[in-house]
Amino acid sequence: MLRIAVVGSGPSGVYTAQSLVTQSEVPGLRIDVLDRLPCPYGLVRYGVAPDHEKIKSLQNNLRTVLEDERINFLGHVEIGPGGVSPERLLRLYHAVVYCVGASADRRLGIPGEDLPGSCSATDFVSWYSAHPDAGAGGFSLEWLTARSAVVIGAGNVAVDVARILSRGADELRPTDVPHAALGALAASRVREVHMVARRGPSQAKFTTKELRELGSLPGAEAVVDAGELALDPACSDPSGLPAAVRRNVEVLRGWAAPDREPRALERTLRLRFFLRPVEILERDGRVGGVRFEHTAPDGSGGVRGTGTYEEIEAQLVLRAVGYLGVPLAGLPFDPATGTVPHAAGRVLRDGVPSPGEYVAGWIKRGPTGVIGTNRPCAKETVTSLLQDADALARRPVEGEPVDAMRESGLRPVRWRGWLDIEAAEAELGRSLGRGPVKIADWDGLLTAALGAREG
Repeated sequence: MLRIAVVGSGPSGVYTAQSLVTQSEVPGLRIDVLDRLPCPYGLVRYGVAPDHEKIKSLQNNLRTVLEDERINFLGHVEIGPGGVSPERLLRLYHAVVYCVGASADRRLGIPGEDLPGSCSATDFVSWYSAHPDAGAGGFSLEWLTARSAVVIGAGNVAVDVARILSRGADELRPTDVPHAALGALAASRVREVHMVARRGPSQAKFTTKELRELGSLPGAEAVVDAGELALDPACSDPSGLPAAVRRNVEVLRGWAAPDREPRALERTLRLRFFLRPVEILERDGRVGGVRFEHTAPDGSGGVRGTGTYEEIEAQLVLRAVGYLGVPLAGLPFDPATGTVPHAAGRVLRDGVPSPGEYVAGWIKRGPTGVIGTNRPCAKETVTSLLQDADALARRPVEGEPVDAMRESGLRPVRWRGWLDIEAAEAELGRSLGRGPVKIADWDGLLTAALGAREG
């Protein structure tokens, strides 16, 4: 029997487990998918915006994998200090595949970044996605008293948070957004949202589908400055651009057209380009605005500073400039790339493959690609693991892993515990006259999952 632990139950972890059961011919294969949270699905549950039901429905595909009889979900299992160390995992399993993602966010590195009213888009997303750690800091409800918000970034995360800020609460009521967040968004005073990029439209990383949504919000008008589009040489004739980029440019040109009829809606969403943040300004002890330097194309795909500046008034600033991997105690880590050193998924210690240790997903390749990118990434790692299977299976392992976890003071949540959480969220929604509503705190999740019994 080959006993394997997959650490992380997001797409990369689930695709790794799926690849193991489809590629392996090892009899008696057992795969335990471990997660720090009592809930599976990772960023599909806690990163996809609540109004993106089609993407969130990917949970149904992930569920099918996790219900395979060869796969066991074990939530509420901390790896590292206070939980199970990587060294102990290797005594409990023949192989361990780390699929822990990139949980930190990149900073701007400018003055004023830590003022009240300034935080990462990751913290904002965690709040409206009901992540149980969201209450530990990061985003504060009182910041929604802002009249004007600046979102720094030009990827899909920036589009998501700009869209949520620009939506009315009634539009989010049918979703699973937690009830407290729904109430806070209903009371939000934000009336102007600026989504700002340091480069031009042809370098933006958002997808056309996400972009088009901004132009069809019932209560917000999307506005683009035609002069900023004109600064991007590719915008004057987008015919030579890749299809996805060309579609983005065409959408933006339509919003900047001089004959476009304004809709005079409650909120305004301004998409700005060629602005580089240089300072977050303080007023009355909190964010009061952002100072930007105007940039211009440098002829090599980048931008250069022009020495001219502009200030945008804002009381809320959300940075959406990328994720960053963080070290996991007991594993090697490359701080320059935010990844674990590896060779085709095999963890390298001092340049040598570490028997039984593997990585997949963002901790392996960095925070790049879309959800589907995790499939070939997982397949490569699993191919390496199965090539090593004969040697791995000869290594003795200790007794039942769940017993060892409980002896360490952990209370693992099994699959039936997760089903109890789902049932509790459905009941919570019914009591509020809504569909299923996420439970947003650790106590509520663990009470639903474990109750008076152990998982």
